[in-house]
Amino acid sequence: MTSQATASRSWAHTLLGAAQRQGIAPEALLAHAGVPARQLQEERWPIDHITRLWRAAAELTQNRSFGLQAGSLVGPASFNVVSFLLQSCANLREAIAQVQKFQRLISDGGRFQILAGERASWVIYHPQQGLLAFSPHQIEAVLAAVVRFSQWITGNRFEAQRVQFGHAALGPRRRYESVLGCPVEFEQAFNGLLLDNTVLDEPLPQADVQLALVHRQYANERLAALSDSTSFIGSLRAWLAAHMSTQVPGRAAAAQALALSERTLARRLQEHELSYSDVVDTLRRDAACEAVAHSLRPFSDIAQSLGFAEASTFNRAFRRWTGGTPGAWRAQASASASASASAY
Repeated sequence: MTSQATASRSWAHTLLGAAQRQGIAPEALLAHAGVPARQLQEERWPIDHITRLWRAAAELTQNRSFGLQAGSLVGPASFNVVSFLLQSCANLREAIAQVQKFQRLISDGGRFQILAGERASWVIYHPQQGLLAFSPHQIEAVLAAVVRFSQWITGNRFEAQRVQFGHAALGPRRRYESVLGCPVEFEQAFNGLLLDNTVLDEPLPQADVQLALVHRQYANERLAALSDSTSFIGSLRAWLAAHMSTQVPGRAAAAQALALSERTLARRLQEHELSYSDVVDTLRRDAACEAVAHSLRPFSDIAQSLGFAEASTFNRAFRRWTGGTPGAWRAQASASASASASAY
């Protein structure tokens, strides 16, 4: 998975809402994570922004169960059109199949797989991260959300046989079992839930074939629109990332690489309320924040690799992106990593 992976605003707001319930204002969480406040207005969020928010929320709340609690807060509005499609499905097995098909409408940051058995089946979650490794809180939130949402669409008749995680426990086992409602195992080969086949195949109380068709048609339209949108911007970002070294490629070169005229390139960007310089600036920001926080490269080398002629120009841009200097960003990342290691 590349850094072009995104998640829906509804999933991001589930995370922000969970942090706000614990006294962390959205603006404070965004600032701590280094995510610009203007992102709140965007329909899709880069996966790495989401990961930064999970890390920041865990640090600011000092709550080892933050992911579990955030996932357990999901409700009918948490997954946009997919929520309504799922509740009108015939049974939970069909609902999971629809999640597999329309996962991108929620997030590109993972996929689900069903391993069917004679009496029980595993529902496995495969994280698909961007440049940043997922926080374990993200994974715990996803499985807690599956449990909570399944309870909602089954009228609280849902119960898993077992849940397991690939990482070590972040908090007390009893807390996991309280939220997930079943035994929990850690440091396993995959993340998933074991469900009795009768649970998967029991009719849902709000099953409606005609309504499911209407929701499925709308979901297909949204998925097609998302694919059209992200393919162009994703292609442009990927080309820029591959060709940005000591000099930023010009718009004419980008248009030629994408087999477009400059006028068409500008029009396509305008359709997404973007300019060429916006895309370049976002790409530079993401690459700079990652390189400064997670490498020991000299700042001058990072600046040169992103096409900045002078270190001073890079420093000014970095302050505009994050509100601080590259040195402060690196020091904060180092301190956060040390604090997380000692907390867990």
